[in-house]
Amino acid sequence: MQTHLRGRDFIGDLDFSKDEVETVLDVAFDLKRKRALGEPHAYLRDKALAMLFFFTSTRTRGSFEAGMAQLGGHAAFIDSQTTQIAHGDTAKEIGEIFGRYFDGIAIRQCDWQFGNQYINDVARASRIPVLNMQCDIYHPFQCLADLMTIIENKGRDLRRKRVVVSWAYAVSYSKPISVPQSLILQLTRFGCDVVLAHPPEFKLMPEIMDQARDNARRYHVGFDVTDDMDAAFKGADVVYPKSWGPLLTTTTNDEGRTAIEKYHSWITDQRRMSRARADCIYMHCLPADRNLEVTDEVVDGPQSVVYDEAENRLHVQKAVMALTMA
Repeated sequence: MQTHLRGRDFIGDLDFSKDEVETVLDVAFDLKRKRALGEPHAYLRDKALAMLFFFTSTRTRGSFEAGMAQLGGHAAFIDSQTTQIAHGDTAKEIGEIFGRYFDGIAIRQCDWQFGNQYINDVARASRIPVLNMQCDIYHPFQCLADLMTIIENKGRDLRRKRVVVSWAYAVSYSKPISVPQSLILQLTRFGCDVVLAHPPEFKLMPEIMDQARDNARRYHVGFDVTDDMDAAFKGADVVYPKSWGPLLTTTTNDEGRTAIEKYHSWITDQRRMSRARADCIYMHCLPADRNLEVTDEVVDGPQSVVYDEAENRLHVQKAVMALTMA
């Protein structure tokens, strides 16, 4: 167990080593057990977390607020549009000032080619831990919850487990690429044979792909890329199909919509699930565009673990906060 996480930022998935992530998971499982048994665990009594949102949120806001309360502290919700941030407060000012008011700063800023830079600018000016609640590049807490959920269903030894991270059709908006990027970075460190499936227009960042390939070589696992969703699902132990935008190949919303509309067939239905292993689990970070990304039959079916996955956001976030902010 690694015990030197106090005061650390958690912005990118690789900010914590594999051993440190294993420590986070150990603590998360213990906190989940404590919550189930009703055991108090107020490790952050009298601590306060600033939660700065530039994007709307359901699970992230709810789980961080509940998590801080269960740890004995307080989470302050701060909306960028209803504060002076919208009128000129800089990242440096937020880091300097909130770093003196609070014991941790959590930020969700997903603007393409800006969000991650903003979070890092705040962190450089802050004397307290800065946590990434999602940016344009990474969604590290979602990925920790995903990893925890896979371990719960497939065991701690994930070697040779075929995990499919796939694009899926949706029209609600051009979604960030942070979830698939975090998944391919983290899962290649934990023994999974990762298959990334997407149409040609929906590439991920080249530097993230290179890091995933480096992880695969280092940990002697597979990392394959395909543009065939059916082929990807064959023999899968875990499938994680979700939509993301063609951010690297288009420059306007109209171009993005045109690219998305070409791929209505990229939906997870029972026919596709039947190509996977009988005990395959279906995952999604939610909200899913029902009957576009995935059919009701699948997302509400026996192979779906989406609600356990959402719950585990609470436990991994509590673990990181307890380890970094105590």
